[in-house]
Amino acid sequence: MAKVLEGVTVLEQGTFITGPAAGMLLADLGAEVIKIEQPGSGDPFRAFRGGLYSPHFQTYNRNKKSITLNTKNAEDAAAFDELVRGADVYLQNFRPGAAERLGAGWERLHGLNPRLVYCAISGFGQDGPAAGRPAYDTVAQAASAYLRLLINPANPRVVGPALADAMTGFYAAYGILGALLERQRTGVGRRVEVSMLEAMCHFNLDAFTHYFSEGEVMGPFSRPSVSQSYVLECQGGEWIALHMSSPEKFWQGLANAIERPDIFKDQRFATREGRIAHQDELIRILGEAFAQHPRSHWCTRLEALDVPHAPMYDTSEALDDPQARHLQLTIDAPHPEGGRWRTVRSPVSFDGERSLEVSAPPLLGQDNDEVLGPVRERLQAGR
Repeated sequence: MAKVLEGVTVLEQGTFITGPAAGMLLADLGAEVIKIEQPGSGDPFRAFRGGLYSPHFQTYNRNKKSITLNTKNAEDAAAFDELVRGADVYLQNFRPGAAERLGAGWERLHGLNPRLVYCAISGFGQDGPAAGRPAYDTVAQAASAYLRLLINPANPRVVGPALADAMTGFYAAYGILGALLERQRTGVGRRVEVSMLEAMCHFNLDAFTHYFSEGEVMGPFSRPSVSQSYVLECQGGEWIALHMSSPEKFWQGLANAIERPDIFKDQRFATREGRIAHQDELIRILGEAFAQHPRSHWCTRLEALDVPHAPMYDTSEALDDPQARHLQLTIDAPHPEGGRWRTVRSPVSFDGERSLEVSAPPLLGQDNDEVLGPVRERLQAGR
């Protein structure tokens, strides 16, 4: 794939998810992302079963280089400053104030390199009454009102992946790209700030807009009811998902698929408003119908009748779907310790060219010689 950020150097002092996710997005677009880690332990997300290469770490650290620096050491601090002088972007997700204590605050790094785009990611923002609080994914989801949209009141427990962490990384990368574009005009870098709370409130914009415009507080079933979305168990225990929306042709196709062509003449289900009001009854009727045949039967019938649907895959199935295979979603690279390392490619294509090349997440300090060797030589020569 075209490396649209080729020539852009990013220094990432990110741990866990938000910072590394932003760095990975930039790396996927071709930036050289140099991950700066603590000697010996590295990113805490590395730790796994006595090793330093956890699945969590692998998820957000492909296409990067890893170096180790202890900036409390004068030689390493000088190497860090030299890297900053030649970088385009510096990225961290420390708690507010920590970067300054580590000598990596905005003012000092901007003084070393006025062209530097500096990105600081936090939980609750750089200032304010909650700025110093610890924040993780569930905390940000809850504070932004997003978690309320996911929790089933009948079985209240946290579900799903670390969405707030990942989305904050996306917003950070988005801000960095905007600042890089502006720098082409001004020649000066900006300080980019994003917090998990701000990111998730924006991601939850639909719910807030409903509240602002209609006074409606949305719950976990609000949107699925309006969008007429269903998950149905088929014979044999496999599941299928439908998103019916409002076009009548989809509903008639569904009626024909379940061999009840007149079902939507029933006054409860004859209109969009009726289907929303009586969704529980419709779920029961559709559930009884879909339980009569295996999922493969329903996929064939629904596709033939142009009904919006998909098998509700698990992760062992999704990438083997014929369309996923056609799109070459699974890619691999040499593992740094031998064998092959697999991942899901970047979803972005340029000029029809897919991103099929990837490098595996680095071992801790894997690139010390390549990156730090020339830096230390320059420093030595300048003495």
